[in-house]
Amino acid sequence: MTRDEEALLLASGAITVEGRVAGSSNQALLVSLTLDGVSALACYKCEAGERPLWDFPDGLWRREVAAYELDRELATDLVPTTVARDDGPFGPGSLQWWVEDNLHDHYFTLRDRGEFREWFGRLAAFDVVANNADRKSGHVLFDGTRPWAIDNGLCFHEENKLRTVVWEYAGCALGRDLLERVERFTRDGPGRLANLLSASEVDLVVRRARDLAVAGHYPMPDEEAPWPPYPWPLI
Repeated sequence: MTRDEEALLLASGAITVEGRVAGSSNQALLVSLTLDGVSALACYKCEAGERPLWDFPDGLWRREVAAYELDRELATDLVPTTVARDDGPFGPGSLQWWVEDNLHDHYFTLRDRGEFREWFGRLAAFDVVANNADRKSGHVLFDGTRPWAIDNGLCFHEENKLRTVVWEYAGCALGRDLLERVERFTRDGPGRLANLLSASEVDLVVRRARDLAVAGHYPMPDEEAPWPPYPWPLI
């Protein structure tokens, strides 16, 4: 199924709640979708099921969708197809294409596999641009063929909050292809991000991308930040 076909099913399919995703900090639900005889599974995150945070506004699900849109704009192919729905069983939220995780692998088990080095390089750059405050190892799933980056709700804050386990690339130069993708994003603009984030958040996304492109290399951890540069727990 193509990404466009996935998006159509997520956006228009009839939703049935199948159960809660075990271990989710917010109310992440497994749902099934059916449209024109085609069915699939998705992860539904509704605003009504979110726990309030002191530093992020309500509506983290919009940031899940924004992360997917940024992934599309950067052409980094990291995030499963994700759409916004206003008519979910528990109100507005995001629907993300379900990844059949092998329940064993995560970033720390996959990072040394050479075939995924370019993918993780794209992930590291994506998280810099998105200002991801919570890239845990377990937020990388493996479907047996390729990794996927999920749980992107704690992104796009106006303050510098980059917290990630993916520091292996710190100080390294961006590959030519990745650098061109980041530069293209700074020229073409934020696309649909403007509909999901505040104007200042969007401006900062573009600014972080421009700074990354000008530097030409991944940033080092901010030693002066009032918090560690990695999330906790690590997995």
